[in-house]
Amino acid sequence: MNRKKFILSNGAVCDNWTWSWSFVNHNEKFIIFGAWDTNTKENGALIFSEKWQRKRNGSKRSAYPQSREHIRLIEEEGYSLKVFRIIFSDEKQNMDGEGPSTIKGFERVLTDKLLRKVEGDWYAVDDLYLSAPDEVDPSLKYIEGAVFQVLINGYERNLEARKKCLDHYGFKCSVCAFDFEEEYGVLGKRYIHVHHLIPLAEIAQEYEVDPIKDLRPLCPNCHAMIHRLGVVRTIEELQEIRQAARG
Repeated sequence: MNRKKFILSNGAVCDNWTWSWSFVNHNEKFIIFGAWDTNTKENGALIFSEKWQRKRNGSKRSAYPQSREHIRLIEEEGYSLKVFRIIFSDEKQNMDGEGPSTIKGFERVLTDKLLRKVEGDWYAVDDLYLSAPDEVDPSLKYIEGAVFQVLINGYERNLEARKKCLDHYGFKCSVCAFDFEEEYGVLGKRYIHVHHLIPLAEIAQEYEVDPIKDLRPLCPNCHAMIHRLGVVRTIEELQEIRQAARG
């Protein structure tokens, strides 16, 4: 089955089968993006970028307006996102990398993803939390202007450990039981912060994290309160504070 037949078998269409890399099924309200294997990393696949509006020679990419509209449908009209993997080939490019990218093959499987924008790039991700600047510990000191570039307190977070934590505990807050998907539907699906019971800033070195013993899911509000005023409270302490405040 070639790419066109694969897309059509899923009820999706496009403006041009030669240059399109995104496709739409209006009846079931979902968008399909092809994700190059060269643009796919552990934490997501880059599927659209403002930089892709023009080719290296300066000419406009014919597919750009269509794919930009497909991104809008996901962001504003509630369309869901599905992705299939494309195998990149540079056989038609010269030594300087100039020339068309061609498809060596593709995986005939659609995977449900969420869309995350990072500046002018859009990624297909399993989890909207790749790294969250709002998780920066306010008690730590940073060079002004650098915080937005720091991935959560400047220490590397292991995505696999996060995944195992959430596989075990789920996506409800360990303090208040708030569930983003219950409250916001697909927008909140699989969104939650993950809290280190022993702050990484106190360890200040590489160590082997136990996803079950060392990590807990927290909503952003409870996560902020646990770290508020430079004191790292326990989950139990914060639960007691909430209960006391409620009378």
